[in-house]
Amino acid sequence: MNKQHFFRIALVLALAGCGAAAQAQIVVVGHPSSAGLSGDQIVDVYTGKSQAAAPLDQPESAHVRADFYKKATGKDQSQMKAIWARLTFTGKAQPPKEVPDSIAVKKAVAADPKAIGYIEKSAVDGSVKVLASFD
Repeated sequence: MNKQHFFRIALVLALAGCGAAAQAQIVVVGHPSSAGLSGDQIVDVYTGKSQAAAPLDQPESAHVRADFYKKATGKDQSQMKAIWARLTFTGKAQPPKEVPDSIAVKKAVAADPKAIGYIEKSAVDGSVKVLASFD
């Protein structure tokens, strides 16, 4: 194996490791004054079983959305769409409000004590309170 080939393989493996590490760092945040919710309660909110909070979603194209649903609920985005379509059709619940990114999640959560949202752990600051972590 020549040096160039070796370095290409090392680079690919390093980048793959960075992606895996980023996927493991998802937290659900709420208003700083929030009493908090358990992990199970958060899952119930995001699956429409509870209206204990106002959930926020990131865009379907955001990697954090797919990672959050897979880790928190064990379901992929198409399964979640089906759940919300059924709940919406029957009038039992409305899907989470979609916001553009983690910055918008933090801004909305900081302004509304009832709102919760998921973001990358690295985006957490003093404007929000970490309620749960999904690794």
